Amino acid sequence: MEEQQDTGRAHWGFLAFFVGLAGYHLSTLVFTAVTADRFAEVDITDPPVLGPLLLLLFLPNVLLGLGPAVFSWWRGNGPDRDFGLVPRAHDIKVGLLCGGASLLAAWVLGVLLLSIYRDGDSSLDQIESLSGGRSVWLALAALFVFLGAPLTEELLTRGALWNALEHYKVPKIVILGLTALIFAFLHEESWRTISLFAQGLAIGAARMITGRVSASVVAHAANNLLPAVYLYVGAS
Repeated sequence: MEEQQDTGRAHWGFLAFFVGLAGYHLSTLVFTAVTADRFAEVDITDPPVLGPLLLLLFLPNVLLGLGPAVFSWWRGNGPDRDFGLVPRAHDIKVGLLCGGASLLAAWVLGVLLLSIYRDGDSSLDQIESLSGGRSVWLALAALFVFLGAPLTEELLTRGALWNALEHYKVPKIVILGLTALIFAFLHEESWRTISLFAQGLAIGAARMITGRVSASVVAHAANNLLPAVYLYVGAS
C-alpha cells in the first residue's frame, strides 16, 4: 500500500529539480573545458590512466542529487520525511522486484537495440578504457555506479520532480511516464533511449507502489549491479 510522504512544501521541488539539473550540465561543461587541452592529442588507441581524475567524471552526477537534498534540508523537512529516503523492509522487497523487472527490460530491449545499432558505445566502456585496468579508482567508480548514481538520480527524478508534480495534483501514471522519460534522456545515450525509458518505468513503479524514494533507489541499485560488476571485472 502506498505511503504518502510529507509533501506539504513540495512546491520547491521544481526549483530543486532545475538547480540539480543545472549543476549537472554546468559542471559537465566546466569539466570538458578544463580537460579539453589535456586530452587534445591523446592517442585513443592508448588512452592515459586517469587515476583519481576518473572519479571527477561522476561529479556532475553528484550534483543531480545535491540540489534536491539541499533544498529538502533548507525548505523542507529533511530527505527522509520529504522523500522517504531511509529504506524499510517493504521498500527493499518492492525495490528488488522492480529492479529485476528493469533488468529484464534492459536485457530484452538491449539485445534488440544492439542488433539495430551495432556501433552503440556505452559510457561504461569509455570509463573502463581510461581506468588503466583494475584499480582502487575503478573499484570506487563501480561502487558509485551501483550506489551513488541510483541515489542522486532518484533524488532528482523520483524525489524532487515527482513530489512537485504530485503536489500540483498531476495523475500518478503521468508522473511515472514523465519521470521515466527524463530518466532516459538524462543518460544521453540515444541508442538506448527506448530501453532506458522501459527501465525508468520499472524503477518508477517502485516509487509509485510504496510512495517512497528508497524503494526506487533499491530498484535502481539492483538494475545497476550488473553494469557495476561489468565495469570492474571487465577491465583488463
